[in-house]
Amino acid sequence: MKKILLVVLLFAFIPSLSIAQNDKKKVISTIDSKQNQYTTIAKQLWEKPELGYLEENSSALLQKELEKEGFKIEKGVANIPTAFTATYGSGTPVIGILGEFDALPGMSQAAEPFKKARVVDAPGQACGHHLFGTGSMAAAIAVKDWLKTSGKSGTIRFYGTPAEEGGSGKVYMVRAGLFNDIDAIVSWHPGDENTSNPGTNLATISGKFRFKGSSSHAAAAPELGRSALDGVEGMNDLVNMLREHTTESTRIHYVITKGGDAPNIVPEEAEVYYVVRNANRDEVRAVWNRVVKAAEGSAMGTETTMTYEIIGGTYERLPNKALATLMHANMTLVGGVDYTREELAFAKEIQKTLGAPEPIESAKIIKPMVFTYGKASADTGDVSWNAPTAAVRTATWVPGTPPHSWQAVAAGGTGIGFKGMLVAAKTLALTAIDIYKSPKILDGVRAEFNERRGPDFKYEALLGDRKPALDYRK
Repeated sequence: MKKILLVVLLFAFIPSLSIAQNDKKKVISTIDSKQNQYTTIAKQLWEKPELGYLEENSSALLQKELEKEGFKIEKGVANIPTAFTATYGSGTPVIGILGEFDALPGMSQAAEPFKKARVVDAPGQACGHHLFGTGSMAAAIAVKDWLKTSGKSGTIRFYGTPAEEGGSGKVYMVRAGLFNDIDAIVSWHPGDENTSNPGTNLATISGKFRFKGSSSHAAAAPELGRSALDGVEGMNDLVNMLREHTTESTRIHYVITKGGDAPNIVPEEAEVYYVVRNANRDEVRAVWNRVVKAAEGSAMGTETTMTYEIIGGTYERLPNKALATLMHANMTLVGGVDYTREELAFAKEIQKTLGAPEPIESAKIIKPMVFTYGKASADTGDVSWNAPTAAVRTATWVPGTPPHSWQAVAAGGTGIGFKGMLVAAKTLALTAIDIYKSPKILDGVRAEFNERRGPDFKYEALLGDRKPALDYRK
């Protein structure tokens, strides 16, 4: 790790490598001049949320805007209808920007500071991916404009990445080799604070276990039935006992997705959806295998049959402190989020509903850079092991708001969310342009990447060679 330390020390001098302040102000001004355009696009994605692999309108809208800006669009990449790339420029460096746009089921919410579904039981942008996709697109367009006027060599590529929420969309894109020529990835995610923290998170494997038994009348002939639901519940009991015998960072979640049709019919079919997480992907594989054994044991004990399908699998994130340091310097220049009087009133009402609110003023602050150990997961992890990657978080939600909450959906449909989105867009654009202006920055970024990854690394997707699970949300 001594080499990494030297790389980090070198990056203490990043400001001397960055583009002139006047140039940066012009880039920021260009993005600000299109604020209404980008807000309108993000609001459209917010108003018409779509689940993973079903994001036809969202994907098409972003593609249309990028094509209008002169990007070359490749549709349906990695055998995923809603996945795409948009490329502008030529030569090196090749910088990638990630953009997501899928929503979460059952999270519909109005842009109000109290719980109120826009459409009952409909999806909602509870992780802010409408902002993610639009903000990243705005950054890519700003970089394109700069490349065009500066005459500098370089390629900017926007990745339209579907189904992050459990569908592992980026994993299939990595597996298809779409990141093989990338020098660096700059990305971001909505949040309740402004940070550029290198760090890692949890690897995952997810899948559905399907049990099949024999139906019969639950009262008149129960002895003739073999309950598939018993198979599911037996599996759940065994897995819950397994929790005592796993490592500290292991997380196991499940939800019964099919339990039968009526209580007086012995269920012939039942299904349970599992997710296993751990800070180390090898441990995820080991725990997943034990979960499979629990399913096999339950099927044997209940005289049912069981099949399972791996739906998703993601690596833990590989940090890159050198790239994160550059991102932090640019976000510090851009600054945080200032609320209007109306937004401040909205934020105060939202905070009344939060269990652990943070000071509202913290939305303005760029927090110091620290190394983090995240407890969530994302398919960005696979990208980070194939190309140097760094991401920022910006305050698109009221401070103290957790992701996957109605409060996140609400703020994401207001100026609070849109302002945080533009902070991210500016940060990503300035970081990419810094690299085009001073390609030697990549020497330190790549050296750290290679050392952290190790000389013997070979990428193998945790979901194997299965085809994209395009129907996992249907």
